[in-house]
Amino acid sequence: MDSEHRASQPASPLPLAGTVLLFATLLFFWVLLNGSLASDVLAVGVVVSALIAIFFRGNLAWFSELRLTPKALLTTVAYIFYYLKELVSSNLNVATIVLSPELPVKPGIVKVRTQLKNPMGRMLLCNSITLTPGTLTVELDGEWIYIHWINVTSPDIEQATADIVAGFERYLEVMYG
Repeated sequence: MDSEHRASQPASPLPLAGTVLLFATLLFFWVLLNGSLASDVLAVGVVVSALIAIFFRGNLAWFSELRLTPKALLTTVAYIFYYLKELVSSNLNVATIVLSPELPVKPGIVKVRTQLKNPMGRMLLCNSITLTPGTLTVELDGEWIYIHWINVTSPDIEQATADIVAGFERYLEVMYG
């Protein structure tokens, strides 16, 4: 089946268990973001979460791609901490570059390879790279990702992959396969 035909087909809806899981996840984040279990806040959260889970389940099927094994769930928590560590580290690196009188930058676009096959895993990888200061995902083309890097330390594909992608991938591989 060609990619144009697949793109035109509607996404298959989540099974009931997936819809319930999506509802629970949305409601969980609603409560976290509101910081309240007041009945009116909870009622709005239940209604909004239910509506999203029911009406958009076909378009949100990629949420169901996360492996629900204990190892994957623990790895998800570890991934969040790894991402936060990389976020702080890259913010400090970019701040150092900006505050340096000689502004030691060597910007460029590097080509890296991802081993991830899962679309959700690839999307999270690209977004994690983009949300980390100093790097910006420009294009994803199959297994290749083109990244604008504020200070290219190596144009070598293998070295750039190790420097930018490998840390994120080791978690995403467990989470999404």
